[in-house]
Amino acid sequence: MKYELEEITFDNVEEAYKIDRSDVPEAFVDGVPNLIENLEFGRDHGCIGHAFFIKVEDRPVGTILLGEGIVWDTDPEDVKDRDFYRLVFFVLDKNFRSQGLGAEVLEETIRRVYNDFGVAPILLGVHKDNADAARFYERHGFVKTNYMENNDCYYLREV
Repeated sequence: MKYELEEITFDNVEEAYKIDRSDVPEAFVDGVPNLIENLEFGRDHGCIGHAFFIKVEDRPVGTILLGEGIVWDTDPEDVKDRDFYRLVFFVLDKNFRSQGLGAEVLEETIRRVYNDFGVAPILLGVHKDNADAARFYERHGFVKTNYMENNDCYYLREV
């Protein structure tokens, strides 16, 4: 499927409300207000990384953010003393899932971040009840750790 990645900015972030994510509970992927909050945090703290809209035929059908990881108390010990990236806000419109788009977007986003900022492990959280997401990330080299934050299990992709 042909798609484009467009950098999310404060001028276009409201387009995220156009993405049909009605079947994705906010417990699985935070909503647009938290997306805006994360963009502001990254800007205010000078974090490196990319935040993209996934667009098909110029229509936003998803978002993905892959940026510099700031260590949290609940993070796995493996990342506490080294640089890493954190993957957040990866969501696709329900009409564009299970077509290979997510896999392409994930790998392209990783490639761009590595190219622009350097290679480092990637950490993400998957809600304990989101088996589909867990399988997806495992197919892409992420390994479940023994660490959790609230209801999210941490997954780590080493380089």
